[in-house]
Amino acid sequence: MSRKSNTLERRAEITAAMLRVLAEQGYERATIQAIAKEAQLTPGLIHYHFKSKSEILMALIEGLTAIFESRFHTLLAKAKTPKERLQSYVDARLAKGDGENPEAVAAWVIIGSEAVKQAEVQVAYAAAIAKEFKLIKQLLEARLAEEGKHTAAAHGLAAIVLASMEGSFQLASAAESVMPKRYAASNVMKMIERFILHEEDAA
Repeated sequence: MSRKSNTLERRAEITAAMLRVLAEQGYERATIQAIAKEAQLTPGLIHYHFKSKSEILMALIEGLTAIFESRFHTLLAKAKTPKERLQSYVDARLAKGDGENPEAVAAWVIIGSEAVKQAEVQVAYAAAIAKEFKLIKQLLEARLAEEGKHTAAAHGLAAIVLASMEGSFQLASAAESVMPKRYAASNVMKMIERFILHEEDAA
């Protein structure tokens, strides 16, 4: 195995350890020492691969995006129609079952809160949200077109869907016991379908 491969593997281990510590203890307690202990590495080795905790957090944002994308593409493989592709997306983000990752969701919520405090995190978080918004919009445009509806409506609906997902992540992390079981995916999809079916037909 090449040195580059070893470096990438070690960085992935450190980022995964950061995810677990972040989800369990929060950002303030996710110290280099705590991350090193979780990764079963020395603090010096952490510093060899990352200059700071903030740099690990930036790598984690990329890693979480990859985790979310992987689940989506797994479900997408079985989808044949725009409606099924949209359902795959909603299930990938919100449904319980195979591929769900509560730690990733909790870490993402914490990253969102850090984006309010740290300019560098805000830029990376906003870029990830922009990418997510673009994907949702494309899926909604295809679904609207499938029903012969105005695709312009996808812009506003995508914003509502994205806000619903981010809110669901927050509630899943901070108040899961209060919310009905398995409410998110089914109800978000129902909301989307009601909107689409009541949207004016395309001219």
